[in-house]
Amino acid sequence: MYTLYYSPGSASMVVHLALLEAGAPHELELVDLDAGAQRAAAYLKLNPRGVVPTLVVDGQPWAESAALLMLLAERHPDSPLAPPPGTPERAAWYQWIVYLSNTLMSAFRLWFYPQDLDDTPAVRAALQRRIEGVWDFLDANLAAQGPYLLGERFSGADLLLTMLMRWSRNMPRPATGWPALKRLADLVRARRSWQRLYEVEGLREW
Repeated sequence: MYTLYYSPGSASMVVHLALLEAGAPHELELVDLDAGAQRAAAYLKLNPRGVVPTLVVDGQPWAESAALLMLLAERHPDSPLAPPPGTPERAAWYQWIVYLSNTLMSAFRLWFYPQDLDDTPAVRAALQRRIEGVWDFLDANLAAQGPYLLGERFSGADLLLTMLMRWSRNMPRPATGWPALKRLADLVRARRSWQRLYEVEGLREW
């Protein structure tokens, strides 16, 4: 049994989706970010950085959504989360997850928390260009080799990418403005795991 500390629509989303795809028994503990629950002493014992997600595995708390996705794929090898270990497809899977984490997740952190930077129009425009440059690269790759990041095979990397695409929904040009990215998003959003997560987390907007 896993316990996932989550906030709806946050970076915990991909971990919740992975648990659903794996059919893994789990419990959910809501962390109310608006109420500052992430700074409560009890939560800080689990996650000293005071962020979500936190996944408790066999009594041990772990963090970082991309790492948790990889952990769940290893613990549930019969799930669709990742190709078999030792295959070229598994190597590509690792590469995509690290790429998405290093590029989009870090850029979105600054986009949503501009107080970490000098929030000037020039900085904002540079961040937008950086994110849109990643969409350009991904869309070209998917158009040539898709519909998924691993070609014809769905994996947890597509869950991570679709979560990140969702984060762009209120940007001047959201990710679904790129046709191959929209096709992937539509495929992932049609999956039962995505629909179930929306039911459980009470999400409405794309």
